[in-house]
Amino acid sequence: MAIELLANEVTARFYTLLWPMTRISALVLSAPILSQGSITLRLRISLIVVLTWLIWPMHDWPVLDPVSATGLLYLLQEVFIGILMGLILQIVVGAFVVGGQAISATLGLSMANMVDPNMGSVPIIGQVLIVMGTLIFVGLGGHTMTIGLVLESFRTIPVATTYDIVLAVRALLEWSSMLFIGGVLLALPVLVTLLFINIGLGVVTRAAPSLNIFAVGFPAMLIVGLVVLWIALGSMGERLQWLWVRGLSEVQSVLGVI
Repeated sequence: MAIELLANEVTARFYTLLWPMTRISALVLSAPILSQGSITLRLRISLIVVLTWLIWPMHDWPVLDPVSATGLLYLLQEVFIGILMGLILQIVVGAFVVGGQAISATLGLSMANMVDPNMGSVPIIGQVLIVMGTLIFVGLGGHTMTIGLVLESFRTIPVATTYDIVLAVRALLEWSSMLFIGGVLLALPVLVTLLFINIGLGVVTRAAPSLNIFAVGFPAMLIVGLVVLWIALGSMGERLQWLWVRGLSEVQSVLGVI
C-alpha cells in the first residue's frame, strides 16, 4: 500500500513538472544562442532541468494525464508557446543575416561565406553582425530577460488554459516583416555610400571608355565599403540593440506580459 501511494505521488509530481519543462524545452530549442550547435545537448538538458526546478515552486500546476486527449492538446499548446517565443527572437537574428547579405553583395563578397552552426551558410559580414548582436544581447541582459519572460508567461498564460493560437500566429507573421526592415536599416549606411560610388564610377567610365572599370571599380568598392562599415559600426550597434529590444517587447506583447 505504501509503495502504491509513493508511486502515485511520484507520478503526480512528474505530471506537474512536465508542464513547465515542456514550455522551457521548446524555448531553449528554438531561441537564439541556446539553439546553436555549439551548445551541447548535455548543457541544454542541464539548463532545462535547472530552470524547471527553479520555476516549479512558484506556481500551482494542474495534474493532467498528458496521454489523454485534453492533456495532449495542452501539451502541444505549451510546445507552441515556447517555440513562438524563440521564433520571435530568431527573426531578429535573421535580420542580421539579411543585412550582412546586402552589404556583402554590394561589396562583392557574396562568395565569401562562412558556415554558421545555427544559420547555415552565412556571408562573412552577416557573421560579423551575428557576433556583434550576440555580444550586445548578452551585454543587454537579454538572456535574463528571456528567462524572466518565461516565468511571467506562466502567470499570464497558465497551464491548462485556452490560448488564442490564431491571434499569436497573426502577430508572428506581422512581426516577420522586421526580418527585412531590420536588415535594410543595418545595411543602409553602406548601401547609400556605395550607391554614390557606383554613380561616380559610371561617370568615370562614360568619360574614359578605355578605362577597365572592373580593374578599378572592384577594389575601390571593397576599400570604401569596408571603411564606411568601420565608421558605421557605432550606429549599427545601436540598431542591433534596438532590434533586440523590439524583439523582447514583441515577446511581451504576444505573452500579455506588462
